[in-house]
Amino acid sequence: MGIISSILVLSFLVFFHELGHFLAAKLFGVRVEAFSIGFGKTRIFKKQIGETEYSLRPIPLGGFVQLKGQSDFDPMMRDTASDSLYGIAAYKRLLILAAGSCFNLLLAFLLFVAIGLMGKNELAPVVGKVETNMPAEIAGLRSGDEILSINGQKIQTWEALSQTIAKSKGELEIVFLRDSKEYQTILIPKIGESKNLFGEKIARPLIGIFSSGEVRLVSYSFVDSISYAFGQTLESSKLILQSIEKMLSGVVPLSEVGGVVSIVSITKKASELGIVTLFAFTALISVNLGILNLLPIPALDGGHILFTFYEMLTKRIPTQNTFYRLSMAGWIVLLGLMGLGLYNDILRILNGTMPF
Repeated sequence: MGIISSILVLSFLVFFHELGHFLAAKLFGVRVEAFSIGFGKTRIFKKQIGETEYSLRPIPLGGFVQLKGQSDFDPMMRDTASDSLYGIAAYKRLLILAAGSCFNLLLAFLLFVAIGLMGKNELAPVVGKVETNMPAEIAGLRSGDEILSINGQKIQTWEALSQTIAKSKGELEIVFLRDSKEYQTILIPKIGESKNLFGEKIARPLIGIFSSGEVRLVSYSFVDSISYAFGQTLESSKLILQSIEKMLSGVVPLSEVGGVVSIVSITKKASELGIVTLFAFTALISVNLGILNLLPIPALDGGHILFTFYEMLTKRIPTQNTFYRLSMAGWIVLLGLMGLGLYNDILRILNGTMPF
């Protein structure tokens, strides 16, 4: 059942991505010749509706929308009719190319809204250990105190508490609960050494408290869930961009790159842990898909966006040779990353570290 849910999740993410391209193309009057979920020459299912052939193909690792006038290898062979991709204004073409990634980010946002409404288990902002001679102890905070707000900002989770302190500048006005009574104190964080998600040592504001480990189900009102979803989508996007940067700079080893087997395995595990966990992981994959597709690699949407910007700025179309070479280089990079992910997945299976 877990494998089936994994395939359904991946197929749905691809469908939603391609739906973005499809709807944007329809909006701007571009003819959609084919809409496919999955790859492969064989069509498990196909149906012609109007000008578009809809199909389901056997390899559920992607999909595509074929637009009139698209040419992946020879820019000089473009169809410039009014209902083709290259017969419309360049800015409309940019919107069509970016629509798939935008829909992935929209899907992640909607999933995070649902998570906010349903509620998610989070570390409560309850103080465990208090370090000696640190701002929290000096300000009178004790083990068992629950932080309610910082500088007027409501605090519901330990993550929110940590992020608020990390982004702080100057003094903090902290309202906390002790023995069912509210108290207030003011302190100034001390700059100390910590580690980020990538294990790098960083300097950041610290007040000297540790979590008690208490876990609670935290949910939000509809209005607050929108703010929560926007923040989660934004933070997830930043994290993916930072991960790419750290991988390119060597901070994150290439052995950490995962492939489709990892995605299926983790999605399967997430589905077994409940609908909220599955939604959260699906949202992260959707953000990942959206951001990665915008990278300026010719084989991806971002590459086509780059070519479009080039044409807008220079008023020239890339030569066939340049377009072909860059497209091939993009495919080599993309297939290389997919091969690396698959190689790492196989090693994890052989080493018994893949969480099936």
